[in-house]
Amino acid sequence: MLSFSSKIEEVNKIGPAYLKKLHRLKIKTIRDLFLHFPHRYDDFSHFVSISELQINQVATIQGEVVKINYASRSRWRRMGLTEALIKDETGTIKAVWFNQPYLTETLKEGVKVNLSGKIARAKTVLSFSNPAYEIVNKADFTHTGRLVPVYHETAGLSSRYLRYIIKPLLYLTETANDFLPEEIQKEFNLDNLNQSIQQIHFPSDALSAQKARRRLAFNELFLIQLNTLLQKKELEKKRATAIPFNQKLIEPFVKKLPFKLTDDQRVAAWEIFQDMEKNKPMNRLLDGDVGSGKTIAALIAALQTAKAGYQTAFMAPTEILARQHFQTFQNFLKEQDLKIALLTSSVPKTKLKKLIREGEVDIIIGTHSLIQESVSFKNLALAIVDEQHRFGVIQRAALQKNIYEMEDGLPTIPHLLSMTATPIPRTLALTIYGDLDISIIKEMPKGRQKVITKIVAPAGRQKTYDFIKNQIENKKQAFVICPLIEKLDEEIKSVTKEYKKLSKEIFPHFNVAMLHGKLKPKEKETIMKEFSEGITDILVSTSVVEVGVDVPNATVMLIEGAERFGLAQLHQFRGRIGRGDAQSYCFLFTSPKSAKVSGRLKAIVNCHNGFELAEKDLQIRGPGDFTGVRQWGLPDLVMSSLNDLELVKQTRQAARTVLEKNLLTPALKEELKKFQTALHLE
Repeated sequence: MLSFSSKIEEVNKIGPAYLKKLHRLKIKTIRDLFLHFPHRYDDFSHFVSISELQINQVATIQGEVVKINYASRSRWRRMGLTEALIKDETGTIKAVWFNQPYLTETLKEGVKVNLSGKIARAKTVLSFSNPAYEIVNKADFTHTGRLVPVYHETAGLSSRYLRYIIKPLLYLTETANDFLPEEIQKEFNLDNLNQSIQQIHFPSDALSAQKARRRLAFNELFLIQLNTLLQKKELEKKRATAIPFNQKLIEPFVKKLPFKLTDDQRVAAWEIFQDMEKNKPMNRLLDGDVGSGKTIAALIAALQTAKAGYQTAFMAPTEILARQHFQTFQNFLKEQDLKIALLTSSVPKTKLKKLIREGEVDIIIGTHSLIQESVSFKNLALAIVDEQHRFGVIQRAALQKNIYEMEDGLPTIPHLLSMTATPIPRTLALTIYGDLDISIIKEMPKGRQKVITKIVAPAGRQKTYDFIKNQIENKKQAFVICPLIEKLDEEIKSVTKEYKKLSKEIFPHFNVAMLHGKLKPKEKETIMKEFSEGITDILVSTSVVEVGVDVPNATVMLIEGAERFGLAQLHQFRGRIGRGDAQSYCFLFTSPKSAKVSGRLKAIVNCHNGFELAEKDLQIRGPGDFTGVRQWGLPDLVMSSLNDLELVKQTRQAARTVLEKNLLTPALKEELKKFQTALHLE
């Protein structure tokens, strides 16, 4: 007997071929099938008579098949063509389908049908082009005559098929685990789960669909909120090493820095110091705009930790970035008599691991290599994760699994400081990062010039190349960013193609280098070293340079296919320049067909505040490309709801109410466990 939790292979209508395709969409149970929500609806609810049809109108007609035939070849791209003539009491209209010969057996002459779709004009005659169809033998329609759900598909698995298998199973929603406590449902005026699942797939009307989407989005956002609050509560039970603020150490160090800390940097550093003075683990996110100086705040925290006699681990997402941080720490801490080491996949590790294990290294900077099972620390008290959204939840947590015992024999875990140069919109801060305390650095160092940003249409390309030539002749350098490594689309400039063009045709007298993720670590290191030292004039790269890379002499950032990047990512690229004394320039190259998105790009031309751009990007593109949100694997319904500040606040309040009033029922605990397992958070 089927139930909400039954495997989909138990459904009679699903054969082996379709089973494989459903698995490709991560649909393995009836529950998964129901949670595969429509991403939009076709409104085929408007019935009209044939005589009322107009060109470009989306409508549904009901009529009789007068004639139907299939031609195996047509003058249109040699595609098979099915043509049918449909009549009602007001007239007749032709319908055309491509490559669907079976329709002559399905829609036989004399059969009463619904056709839904857009009306086109073939010469002077109106017709349906590839309409949705449905034989009329009942009043309740599935594919026509209503709001019709459209799903994310995969090869050989259409929305029509998904509707075909989902609708007859909807009675099973009665067995769904409606895990939200009744008190929460009443307080926030939510429909019941059974009704919401039915209405999101086959809504009675637009309002019913909207209410269903709200309830189901509430479910997932609530689980995120509850999980983060529970994580925070659990962390508060653990113990960390209390590291008192060392004023005699920090004040002289800060005074000797070659620059003055901004007010935001001082506040962030003080918040970190206050956290580290407690014997509860710090769990803080340092969220700063591009070039705002997050690293120095982390460095000061590492210095205090080392001088207190404990180790710090600093994890970066790439070897390029890890090496840059290593150099920065060595430069600023050279007078502090500390042992600083670099641990990456390309560094010999055997001896170094022994030194780390024995506590002979104070600060260890590295990549994923830091969380290998073979790497252990003597007394790790501070873990720093740079560009934390590049790491999974488990990877971040792995650093805090380095437990050591204090003199009293009690186990401790390290304080955790995460950093990101991608400003986080408020709604995401309240959900995905709800378990973190957040420090924000918006203020830029004094003297930093704004980067002049321009959108360049294809006609302005040569003029821009001439400008870059002039900059390089004046001993400056340039980045060129391309979306892809290999050619997949004529409109997308691949790194390899662009590198050949720039080095051989456009700038043959300059030193042009290429950088992308498929190069070996040592090759990347050499390329970046030569660019940093000014040996290379132009670096053609993928988004590997998006974060952290610091080359003060680079004054030009040219971005190919700029419309393919989000505003936040473009702001990250732009942040690679403007780090020296000279005026810098960012050129956004667009493709000939990108006129529609130029309005979005204008936002980055006029705005230099990453936090404002982050909010705009969230509204325009949604949260999928933000701060690693996509790694959570959330349904699109939930992702789009992360734009809704009011809903986010409601779900956070609901999660707090559940914990405060102890409303964690067995049903809710079971659902939370499923959520954690699905996202690998348990």
